[in-house]
Amino acid sequence: MRSFSEYNPIVIAVWFLSVTGIAMFCNYPLLMVISLVGAVAFFVMRNGLSHGKTHIFFWVLFLILALANPLVSHNGKTVLFVMNHNPVTLEATLYGLNSAAMIIGVLYWLRSFTQIMTSEKLLYITGALSPKLSLVLSMALRFVPLFGRQSAKINAAQTAMGLYRDDNIIDDIKGKSKVFSVMVTWALENGIITADSMEARGFGTGRRTQMRRFRFAAADIAFLIATLGLFGITCAAIGAKSLSFEFYPSIAAKTPDILGVLGLISYGLMILMPMILELVVSLKWKYLRSAV
Repeated sequence: MRSFSEYNPIVIAVWFLSVTGIAMFCNYPLLMVISLVGAVAFFVMRNGLSHGKTHIFFWVLFLILALANPLVSHNGKTVLFVMNHNPVTLEATLYGLNSAAMIIGVLYWLRSFTQIMTSEKLLYITGALSPKLSLVLSMALRFVPLFGRQSAKINAAQTAMGLYRDDNIIDDIKGKSKVFSVMVTWALENGIITADSMEARGFGTGRRTQMRRFRFAAADIAFLIATLGLFGITCAAIGAKSLSFEFYPSIAAKTPDILGVLGLISYGLMILMPMILELVVSLKWKYLRSAV
């Protein structure tokens, strides 16, 4: 049994698009809560208690987004209090919380997506549509970590040479400007070297090949069918207005009917599928190790 990250890249991409697509285009609060809780649980399951800075940044952003809407938008009938002659309404507050939950949930999903979908997997997906665009995308993704590491090296070298001090704002700005200037030159030179190397190796002269081929197994097909089925049920519930919620001018919540309940359950199951798969793989691995 394989973990979720080892499935076919097309299956992984379809699952992420389904989960984030529903979260972005449906404002039903319970659906947003499911998305946010599932996104955080999936991220923590994969990374444990690490990436503390990521969590702090996301939740600080959550507070900022949640507080910004009622302070900027004064729509709504239910006034909670008045601040600087501007009413803060219940509807605007709830809408801000709902929007913040949607944005942070999607950011968590995209963070997990970048961890699972390597440049090779993205190249595999986009290669069939446009090989040249796929190559440019893959090279751009490759340059991001290279750019960061090279920038850190240059910054450390200039600091060791005493060209500027970190405790001086002016020197710090001058130092960062020098690092940026050097990095631009380095990136251009590296691009020319890469182009010459590709040309010397015969790029574009023969049939394009792939370093690694991803094949569809029975588990991939089953996971893809389950994802599309659950996604279809959720979309049907959203399209039939079974999951409708109005914030303005006053709160108008419709009790979900049978289709709406099925849509919520389907979305929750779709989020749980990779986590259940990861849990089963982990338990199986622990069992096999204990049996040795």
